[in-house]
Amino acid sequence: MAHHKGFYERFIKRPQDFLCALLALIVLSPIFLVVAILVHKKLGSPVIFRQERPGLNGKIFTLYKFRSMSDARDANGELLPDEVRLTHFGKMLRSTSLDELPELINILKGDMAVVGPRPLRVDYLPLYNKTQARRHEVRPGFTGYAQVHGRNSITWEDKFEKDVYYVDRVSFLMDWKIIFQTVKVVLRRDGISSESSVTMEPFKGTPEM
Repeated sequence: MAHHKGFYERFIKRPQDFLCALLALIVLSPIFLVVAILVHKKLGSPVIFRQERPGLNGKIFTLYKFRSMSDARDANGELLPDEVRLTHFGKMLRSTSLDELPELINILKGDMAVVGPRPLRVDYLPLYNKTQARRHEVRPGFTGYAQVHGRNSITWEDKFEKDVYYVDRVSFLMDWKIIFQTVKVVLRRDGISSESSVTMEPFKGTPEM
């Protein structure tokens, strides 16, 4: 079914997101500065990692994150696997979600919301089935329903099912429940990795039944 925007989503959610992101940037600015200095010292430049991601209705935007991997390469100049380039410092950034602080800028710009399906890779777009593609009917989020119900420890199919569940139930109460649950998940460092990867295995499409 097509996504229907209620009063909250049409008139409250976006201004609320902007104010929350602005307040968070102001309050967390000392942490933001310290992390930036540490990233530069331990991983070098650039401090900010930029990557194109699909947003609302699949429109491409530039996502900002703190860099968490080194540029270590093999003898042929090819980048080494993620698990090699992800240093202890990088793992700490990811486990605490500090690497995602620059996404607050994306929220201010209107690329993202505080709560919504997480923005994934552009090359996943043609791999979604019709139902999974509905995750792009709302702005991607800094956190989301799937992130507080398994994060990277659940399958892609479960994650997308939870994304669409959220799309069909966007509300003020649901958003704030997810925000408070996110704090709990981050403090407990739940679901950072899948069973066989330091983050999440690449999505290769859902096999047809």
